[in-house]
Amino acid sequence: MDIKILDDCNAVNWDSFVHNHPQATFFHKAGWRNVLQSAFGHDTYYLYVEDNCSIQAILPLGHIKSKLFGNSLISTPFCVYGGIVSSNEKASQLLDKAAYDLARDLKVDYLELRNIEDSFNKNPKSQLYVTFRKALFPDYNSNFMAIPRKQRAMIRKGISVGLKSVIDTDLTRFYNMYSESLRNLGTPVLGRRYFEILKHVFVDDVEIISIENNYSVVSSVLNFFFRDEILPYYGGGSTLARELSANDFMYWEVMKHSVDRGCKIFDFGRSKSGSGSYRFKLHWGFESKPLHYEYQLVNSTTLPEINPLNPKYRFLINAWKHLPLSLSTLIGPFISKNIG
Repeated sequence: MDIKILDDCNAVNWDSFVHNHPQATFFHKAGWRNVLQSAFGHDTYYLYVEDNCSIQAILPLGHIKSKLFGNSLISTPFCVYGGIVSSNEKASQLLDKAAYDLARDLKVDYLELRNIEDSFNKNPKSQLYVTFRKALFPDYNSNFMAIPRKQRAMIRKGISVGLKSVIDTDLTRFYNMYSESLRNLGTPVLGRRYFEILKHVFVDDVEIISIENNYSVVSSVLNFFFRDEILPYYGGGSTLARELSANDFMYWEVMKHSVDRGCKIFDFGRSKSGSGSYRFKLHWGFESKPLHYEYQLVNSTTLPEINPLNPKYRFLINAWKHLPLSLSTLIGPFISKNIG
C-alpha cells in the first residue's frame, strides 16, 4: 500500500471512491481541495492510500495558520464532517500515522478530524457539536405530519401570509440574507467569492432556495446535494423573517423540494448542544446525534475552543452585532477565512 497526495489527475477516482463508500460525505469530495485553495489560499493535503491502482482510504486535510486563531490541520475546514474514510483497518492506520507525521512536520498546534462516528481510539475528543439527520418519506403529507404540531403551525403561518419559494441562480439575494443574519449573531461573514467558487466547483450539487414576501426576499438558504441526501448548509433571513415565520416556511419548502428530487435523507447539519439552532431543529422532530471530533495535540496542550461559547470571544461577538452591515461584510471575510 502506498500513501499519495491527490492531484487533479486523480480527482475522478477520489470522487468515485467517495460516492461509493457508505461512510463518505459531501465534505469528502475532491472539490473542497479547490475551494480551500482558491477561496482562502489555504494549503491542502488530500492523502489517500492506493493498493494495486485502487484507492483504499482517503483523508482530506486543510492547513490553517492564523495569528488570531492558531495553527491547525483539519479534516475538513469549513465543513461539519471529515476524517478518514477507509475500506480496511490497515489503510486507516497508515493514514492516521501519515496525518500525525504531517501535523508534526507543519508544527501545528493540533490535528483535528471531524468524525461522524466514534473512532474508539484513545485520542482526546470533543462532543460540543451534534448533528441532525432524518429519513424522508416519498410524499409531502407524510413528511408534514411527521413534524410536531407546534412547528406545523409555524409553517401554516408562512403559507397564510402568502410566502412563496423560488430557486435563485444568482447569489445576491442569498448573500444579503446570509450576511445580515450572521452580523446579527455576532459572527464574521464568509466572503461572496467563497460562495461563487462553491457554485463553480460543485455546479448542480449547489442550489439556492429563497423565500419571497410580495416579491421581496425575506430568507434564503444554500443547499448541498450528495447521493440521495440534501444538506441545507448556509442560510439567513431579514428582520422581517421572524414575524412572518419565513425560516420555518423555508425549511418546509426545502423539504418539499428534496422530495421532488428524490432525496431520502434530510441532513439539518450540526449545532452546538443547547444552542438556539439546536432547539429549532428539535422542534422539527429531528433527533440529535453526537459528532465525535477527534484531536491529536502536537504543539498545544489543550483542546481548541474556537467557538462562540468561549468567554474570551464574548466581547467581540457583542461588538460585532452593532457593526453597520456594510462594514461587517467588508472586514468579516478577512477574519472568517481563518476560523475554519
